[in-house]
Amino acid sequence: MDFTDVSLTALRVFRAVAEQGTFTAAAASLGYTQSAVSRQIAAIERAAGAELIERRREGVRLTAAGRLVMRRATVVLDEIDAAARELSGLPAQAATVRLGWLPSAGAVLVPRALAALRDTDPGIQVVGREGGTPALVRALRAGSLDLALLASAPPFRPPDDESPPLAVQTLTERALCLAVPAAHPLARGDFVDVADLRGQRWIASSASGEDRLMGVWPGLDERPEIAHIARDWLAKLQLVAAGCGLTTVPAVLVSAAPQGVRILPVRGGPQEQRRLLLARPPQAPNEPVTRVAAALRTAALSSGRPDAS
Repeated sequence: MDFTDVSLTALRVFRAVAEQGTFTAAAASLGYTQSAVSRQIAAIERAAGAELIERRREGVRLTAAGRLVMRRATVVLDEIDAAARELSGLPAQAATVRLGWLPSAGAVLVPRALAALRDTDPGIQVVGREGGTPALVRALRAGSLDLALLASAPPFRPPDDESPPLAVQTLTERALCLAVPAAHPLARGDFVDVADLRGQRWIASSASGEDRLMGVWPGLDERPEIAHIARDWLAKLQLVAAGCGLTTVPAVLVSAAPQGVRILPVRGGPQEQRRLLLARPPQAPNEPVTRVAAALRTAALSSGRPDAS
């Protein structure tokens, strides 16, 4: 089979696997069975005469040949989608920027930046989605995002180890904060001592997996009591307001805290710094991407400070 005979379906499946990180997740996103996804990947690799995807226990990774195919496949699929729009009578999506963001960035920073863009650059359409940092990095590599807002914690390693590296800029570096019910004894001061966090009830993001303790203050020398599981930031902060527990928050969410919640710095122990990163693919961006990036930088600079309450 010659590579010029590769089907569009195979290219879409290949992009989904690269973006989702596993065959199972790609199958779910496309509405296919996992065996159907495996067959399409096997077909495109036979046509390429090379392994395009490295199967690893923690998920897939594109090989050098896979990255080459992905760059070309993204252009082909975008052009096909544009042709489909024109044939159906819909206007072409000119000046579209595809943006991905973390849930915390989506609560404050992204809406603020998009509101500013409507005034300064009304011709730019921003489309995108929310996700975790690993998924957003995969989407950047797969060519389905132009920009992404990512999180980074010490020791502040690059988002991935692929080459060439993503273009990454630090928008903010601020201390992790604590959301405390306003009626809680810990809310009486201007900061919380880390020693006073022992024995507290916590609102975390997940019951299992790598983010199980997201929401619990890092490094506590006890097994934390997780009272509630909530992934949505609004739900987590409303649970705090109701007196159901404490949760950690990035400083960007200071201005989003509802009534009944105090956002406080934590003193004592190692400094828990967090970076908000703006990442894009390594190639030079076009003007609309540059304009959106500038709006995000401005919004980040004006976002809340960790000592606000």
